[in-house]
Order: sequence, then structure tokens, then C-alpha cells
Amino acid sequence: MTDAAGNALAEKGLPEMKGWLLKWTNYIKGYQRRWFVLSKGVLSYYRNQSEINHTCRGTISLHGALIHTVDSCTFVISNGGTQTFHIKAGTEVERQSWVTALELAKAKAIRAIECEEEEETETAHVVPSQEISSVVRDLTDRLESMRTCYDLITKHGAALQRALNDLETNEEESLGSRTKIVNERATLFRITSNAMINAGNDYLHTAEAQGHKWSKMLHHEREQRQRLEEIIEQMAKQQSQMEQAAVLVRQNKPVSSSSGAGTAGSLVTSDEEMEFFDAEEHGYSGSGRSPESPDCERGTFILKMNKRRSSSEDQVEGHLEGSSSESDEQKRTVQTVQQVCLVSAPRVASGGQGDDDDDVDKALPAKESADSIYGRNWNPDLIKKRRDRVPDKPNHPISLWGIMKNCIGKDLSKIPMPINFNEPLSMLQRLVEDYEYTEILDYAATCQDECEQLAYIAAFTVSAYATTTNRTGKPFNPLLGETYECDRMDDYGWRCLAEQVSHHPPVAALHCESKNWTCWQEFSMTSKFRGKYVQINPLGGVYVQFPNSGRRYSWRKVTTTVNNIIVGKLWVDQHGEMEIRGSQAAEGHKCILNFIPYSYFSRDVQRSVKGVVINKDNEVKWVVRGTWDMKIEIAPVLKTSGSVSSPTYTTGEFKLAWRRRPAPPDSDKFYNFTTLACQLNEEEEGVAPTDSRLRPDQRLMEQGDWDESNKEKLRLEEKQRTERRRRENEAEEAAAEGRPYPAYEPMWFKREKEEGSEEYVHVFKNTYWEAKAAQNFEGCPDIY
Repeated sequence: MTDAAGNALAEKGLPEMKGWLLKWTNYIKGYQRRWFVLSKGVLSYYRNQSEINHTCRGTISLHGALIHTVDSCTFVISNGGTQTFHIKAGTEVERQSWVTALELAKAKAIRAIECEEEEETETAHVVPSQEISSVVRDLTDRLESMRTCYDLITKHGAALQRALNDLETNEEESLGSRTKIVNERATLFRITSNAMINAGNDYLHTAEAQGHKWSKMLHHEREQRQRLEEIIEQMAKQQSQMEQAAVLVRQNKPVSSSSGAGTAGSLVTSDEEMEFFDAEEHGYSGSGRSPESPDCERGTFILKMNKRRSSSEDQVEGHLEGSSSESDEQKRTVQTVQQVCLVSAPRVASGGQGDDDDDVDKALPAKESADSIYGRNWNPDLIKKRRDRVPDKPNHPISLWGIMKNCIGKDLSKIPMPINFNEPLSMLQRLVEDYEYTEILDYAATCQDECEQLAYIAAFTVSAYATTTNRTGKPFNPLLGETYECDRMDDYGWRCLAEQVSHHPPVAALHCESKNWTCWQEFSMTSKFRGKYVQINPLGGVYVQFPNSGRRYSWRKVTTTVNNIIVGKLWVDQHGEMEIRGSQAAEGHKCILNFIPYSYFSRDVQRSVKGVVINKDNEVKWVVRGTWDMKIEIAPVLKTSGSVSSPTYTTGEFKLAWRRRPAPPDSDKFYNFTTLACQLNEEEEGVAPTDSRLRPDQRLMEQGDWDESNKEKLRLEEKQRTERRRRENEAEEAAAEGRPYPAYEPMWFKREKEEGSEEYVHVFKNTYWEAKAAQNFEGCPDIY
């Protein structure tokens, strides 16, 4: 298998290792022998050793990567979804030596990047005038020392020259006395020369050190200036376009499609391609159709769907090894484009012609109650009394630009922020808010038809974004080992547990269970501040299973963008494509949802979501439409006509699948929390010592003591860094002694291979609730 596993070497503090290993390529060729090189925190592989100098087949950065052992010889390296290496060693010893070296390289890479970021932070916060004055004084003193040494060298050099001349010409004195004088003059000259050398070295060292710092400061300022110029230019263009559009509106002239498209393109704050967009719903005048055509009463839209390639198509390209930056699922998909037209069938039962809420409510699947459109059979005597608000948010002004200007282009999850930008909830608690509308899942569990069930699941996935329209506060980043339990069996009918299972990269695992369904997810994200907006790209999947029918579904969340970071009111947009895929008993069924980016000049309803449910025969059976901040409607497809590229779907009556609950009174005074959000951080007895409710900085912020909260936040972060350094030192000692060092293991979750895929996710051990009942939390880390 391997001719040289190599030993851990030190090169600039980073380990290096190289050798032959087997890497999973694809389903056709399986594992293939590759030459791997670990160097400077990056693992690279080649087909053979001769390719090292010219052709690298793939790399993965260990900073933020997850390293997981599968069996005695196999391990997996993943950076959160975009890159995954499945690697097999020849022996267990060889696998362990590689895993140890990789863990050590990961720790070193994290430490190196953090040191560099700290240095950049220090450099960015120096006062240029004070720094320059201090350095100039230091260099002036050292230059004066060099001038003094120069004068002494000149003086002693001249004296030595005279002594040498006397040695040649003066014969009256003895040779010994003349030699003694020459030696004395030479000694003085040597001493002053050494002093000159030392002074020159000091001057050079100081100049080089300060020159490096000034160079970084100059580079930093240039980058900031360039980004600011780009922001100002973009804002100026948008202002000009908006002024032109306002003039047209005042003149009662329609905004041209080309102008609108250009403006929308400049206003969309996503770096990704728009996958889905609306045509004008009541003004579409495509080829062969007039705006008054009844066939397009419901409008048209463009839908791009991913289609899996057949196995024969895979074999054609099987000889090519795909890029390691793409997953196998991505490689096996192609994209098709459809222009969809929706037609509503006549409503015989109700006789209604409109699309208002009154007509929609007539199609509700159950009697409506004040709390839920599905109704709930709650027993008030069994429901625990909970609070319905939190203390009001105090007014603590802060210079937003003073902090954010140094964060441009960086990952916000790794930047220490004051709590002024936060809300008094942890990210673990924020994830639990996804389950506020689980009555949709309860109803979906009763559906016999897979496509109808999938339509309701689509409504549930959209409901998770309901509160993001006005929730612009940043949740607290969970500490490694932090947990959060939420037992709402008395009212919502579910209980869940979340745990922060990794710190680099930050990964949270969550498990939620009900008598009708089980849902779990692994959440990670990448976020970038791009000057005008922050873009958050979620990683990891969400899964739901219905045990009675054996059906299971999975999906990934869409991109979130927070706009107007610098100027204007903060607002949030959701955009991108979400594909909900069925497996097990629901294999082959899928739903494609498109969250349409916000546009100032669109005539359609903003924050729109539109999609279709497709059965295993690739036939569209249900249509989904609505907005992610208000409601979702679904309708069955009765008939399909038209071409494949431009189908027309005749739908039945739309029925309301989800509607957002009204916000609590005066919620704008307490972080725009919903009632459920207000209750998440309510103190509760008997929880684990790592529970988010016990986190002191978060509790202090909720109580309004923001100064103390900031101090506690810094203390907790430093405590976490100290613990991480301790583990890194122990790992280094273990590597030096040649013994394995166990990686961090979560308390309540374990990492397993997800059924039906090559992905590994953290799944619930089913031990927490028993431990809580026994009040036995032995083994929980001390994180607070």
C-alpha cells in the first residue's frame, strides 16, 4: 500500500508528511492509489510523485476541516460540504499516524491564522501619528549612535595610521615600544568598528521590523480605500437608477424591462447566479399570449431543475477523475430550464374567482384556531406557564463603521464582536426556532400521498424563515460543548437537544423528536462581510423521517443576506434554490423551491417563494407558492400540457399550508422576538450545566447589563482558547512520543455516515433525556 508513510517533520512550525494512500474517486473506479503530501496545513494529492512539481489533483485546507475515522483503515476529511476526501490506509497504524499528523497540522494552522489575525488587528488599531513619532525618535537615536561610532572610527583609524608610519620611519625608539603603540591603536580601532557594526545591525533590524509593519498598514489602508470606493460607486449608481425610476413613475411611465433588469441586477446582493425569477404575473406578454389571456391567469415563471445523469452517462465520463471540490451528487446532475405557466381550474365548490385569504381559508385542512390554522388539541391544565416577553432592549449607541471597517472580506464567525450587535439568544436556540410551526409536520404525517406530504414539508421549510424579516441581531456563537434543550411536549408536542460539536469549523448538531416524526440537522455556515452587506451561506443538511410510513426527506438551507450594513435600515433577504429529496419509502420524489431575490423594481410580490413537487416518474403533481415572511399555499396539478421546455399546469384550488402568527405587542422593543423566542432563554431547573440558559454573558445582556456582558464574553472566549491550546499541546506531545491522541468527542452526539450518501453527520446518542431524568451529567465540560 505505502512505501513511505513518513515521519512528522517541522517546517516553520507545521508538520509535513507524505506517502501512498487510497482515495475514493467515483462509483465506477472506486478507491485509487494516490500520492498524498501534507504541508503547511494543506493536504494535497497527486497520481504519482512525478506530478508534484506541476500537476496537483486536489487540495483541502485543514483549517476548519473535520477529520473523522470510519474504521480501522479508513478516514474522512471534510471542510463542511464543498470538499470531502475519503481515504484508506494500508494498516491501522498507518491510518493512526496520518490522522494524528492531520490533527496536529490542523491545530497548527488554526494557531497560525489566529496569530496573523491578531497581528492584523493590532496593526489596524495603532495610531499612525504616535507610531511614526516613536519610530522616528528610535531611528534618530540609533542613527546618532552610528555617527558617533563613525567619528570614533575616523579618529582611531587616523591614530593607527600614524603609529604604522612611525613604525617605519622612527629608529630611535625600541621596536617593542613601537609595536605596543600599534597594538593599542589597533585594539581601539577594532572596538569602535565592532560598535559601529552593532549599531548598524540595530538600526537595520529596527528599520526592517517597522518597515514590515508599515507595509502591512499601507496594504491594509489601500484595501480599505479600494473597498470604500467600490461601495460609494455602487451606491452612487443605485441612487442614479432609483432617481431615474422615480422620474418615470412620476410621469406615469412604466420602467423599461432592460432598465429594471439592470437595476435589479445591481441591487441583488448575492454572488450567486439567479436560479429562479418571475415574469410579470398579470402583464406577461410572451410569444403567442396576450396579457388578457386566461391561460396565463396565474402567471409564468422560469424554473431551473437539476436532473441526475444516468449510469451510462456516468460511465462515459468515468475515466475522468472529477474535481475534488465537487461532491459526487454535484457531478451527477445536469440542469434543465422550464418556463412554467400556471392555470387555475374553475372552482365549482366555492364558486369563487378571487385569490384572497377568505377563499384560501375555505380550503384549510382542519378547523382554524387562534394559534394555528391546523388547530391544536391542547389541555390548558397540562401546559406549563411561560413568559411572553423579555426585558426591553436598552439604547446603547455604538460606532458601527468603526468596528465593521476592519471586518471587510473576513468570516464573521471568527471575528470577536461586542454584544451590541447581538440578541440575547444562542445560535443553538435560534436553530430551535425552526420548529415553531411543527403542526405542519404533524399534519404531513397523516398524508397518504407522498407528493402531498412533500408539499406540506416544503411549507414547513419556508416557515423557518418567517422571523428573519425583522430579526437583524446576531445570535451568540456557541462555545464548544455548549448545549441547549427545549422540551415542549406539553404544547408543541416535541422536544429537542442541540449541541456545539465542533469549533473549527463551527458546527452545531440538533435532534428534535415527536410521536409522529423525527427531525435532525447539522448546521454550519460561512459568512463574509462585503462592505455593504453580509452574506451567510449555510452548510450541512436537515432531515425529517416519518416512522409510520418509512418516508424520509432531506434538504439544505438557502443563502441569507443582511443588507445596508453601513448606511440605511438593516433588512434581510433569503434567496437561492432549495431541493427537498425523498428517500427510503419516498425515494424518487422531490420538491424544488426557489426563493426569489428581492428587487425594488419587480411588479411581483416581494420575498416570493415558488416551486413544484415532482414524483418518481418526473411528473409535477403539486405547485407551491407564497412568501417566506407571511404564508404558503399549495395546489394539486390536475393536468399538464404544453412542451417539455414550456409546460402549462392546470391546478386545483389553492389551500393554505402555512401562515405566520402575528407578532407579540410591542415586540419591536424587545429584539422583535416571537413568543417562542421569548421563552427559549427562560430559566429552567434541571438542565445540563452546559445549557445556553446558564451562559452568563447572554443572561447579562438579556437583563440589560451590557458592559458586564461584554466583559463576560471576553472571559469565556479566552477560557475557550486556553482549553484549545491545552489540547493542542497535548496533541503535540503525543505526536512527538508516537502515540495517538483522541480527537474531541461531543457529549450527546456521535458522527456517523448518513444512510444513502457519502456524507457524515452528527446523530443523537439518545442518552440525554435519561441523564436528565437521573440528574447525572457527569462528563460535561466546564465551559462557563
